[in-house]
Amino acid sequence: MPNKLFKKNKPEIIYTVESEIRHPWRLLGEMLGDVIASRELAWRLLVRNIKAQYRQSFLGIFWALIPPALTAIGCTFASNAGIINIGNTDIPYPAYVMLGTTLWQTFLDAFNGPGIAFKSSRSLLTQIKFPHEAIIISQLGQTFFNLLVKLIFVVLIFLVFQVPVSWMIIFSPFTFLSLILLGTAIGLLLIPITNLIKDVANSLQVVILVWFFITPVAFPVPNEGIMSIMVKLNPVTPLLVTARELVTTGEISYSVAFVLVSLLSLLMLLIGWLVFRLSMPFLIERVS
Repeated sequence: MPNKLFKKNKPEIIYTVESEIRHPWRLLGEMLGDVIASRELAWRLLVRNIKAQYRQSFLGIFWALIPPALTAIGCTFASNAGIINIGNTDIPYPAYVMLGTTLWQTFLDAFNGPGIAFKSSRSLLTQIKFPHEAIIISQLGQTFFNLLVKLIFVVLIFLVFQVPVSWMIIFSPFTFLSLILLGTAIGLLLIPITNLIKDVANSLQVVILVWFFITPVAFPVPNEGIMSIMVKLNPVTPLLVTARELVTTGEISYSVAFVLVSLLSLLMLLIGWLVFRLSMPFLIERVS
């Protein structure tokens, strides 16, 4: 009798060749359900990844600070030596470039996050059936963790150079979130492309390098010339500049562009999530 009741109440799983995209509302419900169901697994993966990242490292958590710190030091040295002409900044240049580099590195962590999550979880994906959103959520958690570590160092730099902070800093978390959403959305869209076309994966480092130079990380937005046009067309520019202005001056230069790019990031995130979900069975089959 107990066995009959168990069989009766057991949920029935139906496998079909019909595409999930034919039923968008049901698909959206399943996606949201999988996000909720993956919370505990995502947390465990996050704790495991953070421990693994710093377990056998002498400097430990300071490795999260080294990339932005080296970039800030290099740009400051080049500016002081007259190698590059930065122009005037609203706050002392070392603090200016450290904050900008931290914001850029956060975007970059989010951009690389989905690809790193897929590559590091290949064995898990091919052996166990679980909501695939868990690996993305855990990587997002790691991005937020690294951001908090970097911001502690930024606070110390601001204290050393006695940088005044605007009261509008209370709104800065929204700009940090927009940077992370944009990076994650692009990263999700690239997962099937980079895993199926190796040339795209190999060229990403070059693309990121060029992207860095047309992003106002270590310099104010130019007012004229081709460089000005390229920087202003860069979707990261209004997010990064607005985040820096909310922390420092409180004067918003790209409010409209910030709102438009933030909304675009949300739309791209939904599309990227959909692409990620639909492509995962094919990618898992390819790597298994």
